[in-house]
Amino acid sequence: MILKVISAQDILFQGEVDSVTLPGTEGEFTVLRNHASLISTLEPGTVTYHHDGRSGEVQVNGGIVDVDNNVVSVCIY
Repeated sequence: MILKVISAQDILFQGEVDSVTLPGTEGEFTVLRNHASLISTLEPGTVTYHHDGRSGEVQVNGGIVDVDNNVVSVCIY
């Protein structure tokens, strides 16, 4: 699945991931390959992603996430 983390100024991350954990307004949640489509708001926190045994993270101050057809698009404030 593809993760895209973008702000108004820059693309912070774009690449293949196995999972991504997001700080949703209603609580933290994890997205895996073939997840159902969804749109959610994000609270300040950490977006954590994993791929081939490696992980990374991006700090966010809030935003929105759109999950559709194995593409996770995170637009941050």
